[in-house]
Amino acid sequence: MSMEQPWYADGLRFTCTQCGNCCTGAPGFVWVNADEIDALAQFLGTTPDEIRRHHTRKVHGRISLAEHENGDCVYFDAATRKCTVYSVRPRQCRTWPFWRSNLRTPEAWAEIQTTCPGAGHGELVPLQTIEERAAVIRI
Repeated sequence: MSMEQPWYADGLRFTCTQCGNCCTGAPGFVWVNADEIDALAQFLGTTPDEIRRHHTRKVHGRISLAEHENGDCVYFDAATRKCTVYSVRPRQCRTWPFWRSNLRTPEAWAEIQTTCPGAGHGELVPLQTIEERAAVIRI
């Protein structure tokens, strides 16, 4: 029995350029769970309670990383345009741009390429890897 292949069955090109565009701009949400908060706390040498209190916010019963007034992630360093917690960044950040919302249609993928210079360029990411990343979190 053959299942219909997604439009990106041949893979998609993506290499993170660490431009910071996905960490900045319009307000949004970076959903985090307890394990991710624990990892951030350990990396930053603080407690999970401190991370929750100063670096997250509750939104509709869920926890999201806090943002600066301009929409930049609380862990984005505007001077260097780098993530200050890159090695322990949340799964939502790790799986970008392979979110279901970005993979719905070729047009959705093309839209991502207008703000993400790594999308559509660089390394060919195979279908299996794309599907594994897309399954990690529903965005």
